[in-house]
Amino acid sequence: MNKLIIIGASGHGKVVADIAEQNGYKEIFFLDDNENVKECYGYPVIGKSSDSVKYSNCDFFIAIGNSFIREKLYAKIKTIGNITTLIHPRAILAHTVKVGRGTVIVAGAIINSDTTIGEGCIINTGATIGHDNVIGDFSHISAGTHLAGAVNIGHNTWVSVGAVIINNTSVCANCCIGAGAVVVKSIRQPGTYIGIPAKVKRIR
Repeated sequence: MNKLIIIGASGHGKVVADIAEQNGYKEIFFLDDNENVKECYGYPVIGKSSDSVKYSNCDFFIAIGNSFIREKLYAKIKTIGNITTLIHPRAILAHTVKVGRGTVIVAGAIINSDTTIGEGCIINTGATIGHDNVIGDFSHISAGTHLAGAVNIGHNTWVSVGAVIINNTSVCANCCIGAGAVVVKSIRQPGTYIGIPAKVKRIR
């Protein structure tokens, strides 16, 4: 299809629209629940997220930063139409990398061999992901983060800007790794972790 509906007319939506253009989409439209937003990145906002049922003949992408909202919308939209995957042409992926539906990989990201990226993920600008990583569904690997080899990131986890995770470690589901944190041992309890080395700030 050459028509794409992006849900979420925000800063992240702008990034997604740019990548969509470079993936060959000629007609791009937005849906957003804020009625005051009329356009995004030069493309029109044509309704609310609930209007998605009107556009089953289009591809969809969910450009919502909040992973819990993104997951909820994903469950709804996949019953309506095709959720596409968007990879910037200047991202570098080994040929053995597997990428789930509804994931966006932004410019400058590098993903090495035999890594699996789940559904609905965000792999942001300049993130590096080593070999044999597993990134759980609806997780966000932020700009400038570095994941060494054989790292496992759980479902719905946010690795914030500039964080570093050493090799052969795991971070469980529903975690937030703070900006600039360095994870040197596996994290097994959902919560927020900050500092060098990363230590728990708040348990979920």
